[in-house]
Amino acid sequence: MSNSSPTRRINGTSTPRPTQISSTTPPKPTPTTLSPLLPTPLEGLLLAIYPGTLLLGSLFSLLEPHARNAPYSATLQSHPPELAPSYFAQKKNLFNVFFVKVGWFWTTLAFIIFLFLHPNTGPSRTLVLTPRRVQGFLRWALVTLWWMVVTQWFFGPPLIDRGFRLTGGQCELIRTEEGRKGMGEARELFTGAACKLAGGKWKGGHDISGHVFLLVLGSAFLWMEILPVVMRRAGLREERMVMDASGKIGSAETEAWSRGEEDRGGDGRDDKGGVSAPVVVAGMSWWMLLMTAAYFHTWFEKFTGLLVAFVGVATVYFLPRALPSMRAVIGMPGV
Repeated sequence: MSNSSPTRRINGTSTPRPTQISSTTPPKPTPTTLSPLLPTPLEGLLLAIYPGTLLLGSLFSLLEPHARNAPYSATLQSHPPELAPSYFAQKKNLFNVFFVKVGWFWTTLAFIIFLFLHPNTGPSRTLVLTPRRVQGFLRWALVTLWWMVVTQWFFGPPLIDRGFRLTGGQCELIRTEEGRKGMGEARELFTGAACKLAGGKWKGGHDISGHVFLLVLGSAFLWMEILPVVMRRAGLREERMVMDASGKIGSAETEAWSRGEEDRGGDGRDDKGGVSAPVVVAGMSWWMLLMTAAYFHTWFEKFTGLLVAFVGVATVYFLPRALPSMRAVIGMPGV
């Protein structure tokens, strides 16, 4: 069969048909002076949703009469349950108990569904560990490590509890001799979890909002992973800049083509199934972030929770764009 382009006849003259640009056409290099550490406009807009949501929720708590007039307990970091202005202002609401409290489980589950259903990462609905899937797991591992360091364990108490104690906070039980004896020297109240188990409450220091941290980190992680394929499905394209070993800045897609890697967007049949789970989890995270902003924590506690979450996102998704050695190990979503 001939490899020449098909022709069509116009006014008796044979003319070649226009060649359709396929997904295997390499992207053209885009000269730029932008720093690879900066988010693209769409990424910037996405990340701006988080401080915007915290601002919206905080303004609601000031302007809505029921929320404004309801008593707030700084010790509980919430409204007293019997006087809560909304169902979502109660710590025992079902969404908080079964979604936020185990938020990293839902984040991980949604990511695994995307990783093994979407054809961009490898053969859909198979457990084949392609390079893209391995690199995806490495990014998940780094984000999970940051979640653990901040909220679970950091060679002892996590960073949230260490920060609380460094700013003068402690468990109220340790203020009394009886409380100290009840805990014993081996169980000095370094962590919020130990304090609560002993029947005490944190008092005195600055408490980074763990809810804000978890909800922002988990949902931003999912969005950063699925954003390239969502844009491709919508017919959009946005260049992500990277720096190579020589210090030159260029497109991440161009770099992938130079390594002989083709776009594996698939035929689109599994796109929706693979992306739906992360979108649902990210959407629920946004709603609970709004509720947290409206009914829990102080402004500064919410701001520091957001800031610490952004540190993790920037380290995993923006820093590798300027560090070729790091990028070679954990890769970038969609390329």
